[in-house]
Parts: sequence; structure tokens; C-alpha cells
Amino acid sequence: MLKIAVLVSGGGTNLQALIDAEKRGEVGNGKISLVLSSKEGVYALERAEKNGIPSKVLSRKDYSSISDYSKAIADVLVEEKIDLVVLAGFLTIIDEQVYQKFPNRIINVHPALIPSFCGKGYYGLKVHEAALAKGVKLSGATVHIVTPECDAGPIILQKAVEVKQGDTPETLQRRIMEEAEWQLLPKAVRLFCDGKITVKDDRVYIKGE
Repeated sequence: MLKIAVLVSGGGTNLQALIDAEKRGEVGNGKISLVLSSKEGVYALERAEKNGIPSKVLSRKDYSSISDYSKAIADVLVEEKIDLVVLAGFLTIIDEQVYQKFPNRIINVHPALIPSFCGKGYYGLKVHEAALAKGVKLSGATVHIVTPECDAGPIILQKAVEVKQGDTPETLQRRIMEEAEWQLLPKAVRLFCDGKITVKDDRVYIKGE
């Protein structure tokens, strides 16, 4: 059974999607073994407690540099013998110390169809504000391998979601969560935990697909 750590910074809606999927037996050979938060008092920690999942807070403000903070995170993940790291609304910058310890073993969900509306500055509602400002007819979500370059790692899964007339950033965000993020992230975790993902030449190959 592979040990999964979910890194969070807020409410934990994607964490909840993973918890629910695990309860339904949909994360394959994996188990959520740790929730690690960059902030005290966020609702994601309450979700972890309600579901009996060990949690830990490493607050960014307690560390003088990104390097020191990244080392602390890497040390915890190694100490806990984590196999897969899932960034689920984790909004704190980490450096190569974490990526080097977990090469091709960190995944992230982004609320757009990469390479659109991604990279530095594109997070939360800002992604959906940009999509609506551009007038796109389709947006969606992407699950990708995390690399040092923001939102540039190999893509595992994507799903398109219709942008409707009259959408606000909030309504579009909710629809993309419900129709794409909450479906793609558990599926990507299952594929990883069942050994079906291979990364070669900056591309993801999925066995059987």
C-alpha cells in the first residue's frame, strides 16, 4: 500500500474528493497517510481530523527562507516514508529540495487546460477571471507532474468544461471543481498507486491507454 501525503493551504475541497474516493475504494493501492498544511486553522485540517488522518502544520511564516521551508517539508515527507505527494490547493512556494527527493512523485491539479491560464500568478479565482476575460468557450482542469517550473510538468489527465454565458469566476470555479477536478485527481492518484504511470521525455504514458 502506497502512502499518500496531501499538501493543503485552505478549505481542502480536493482533499475531500480524495477522502471520498478512498472510502469508495477508488484510489487503488494507495492510502492518505498525512495531511500537511502551510497554515494553522484551515478547514482542510478539520477534514483530516474528522476522517482519522494524521495531520501536521508547517507554517511558512515560521521559516526565514523558501529553502529552509522546503527542507522542512522534504524532511517530514521522507520521515513519514511518503510514496506520493499531492498538492491540493497548496499555495506556498517550495524549491528543488522537495522535487529532488520525490522525482515524478508529486502531482498537482490546476483549474485550467494547461498550457492556458497557468504559471506564476495563476491560482484560485485568478485563473477563472483570466479565462472569462479572454472569452474562452471551454476551460477545465489538468492534473500534472510537478517540476521546478510552475505548472510546466508532464500532463497526466485533462478534462474540458463548458464556459456558460453569464458565468462569474465563482460559478465557473465551482463547475470546474465538480465536473473535472474532483474526478481527475482521484483517478490520477489511482493510476499512480497502481503503477500505471510512466514518465519519459517529459511526457506521461499510461499503461492500458
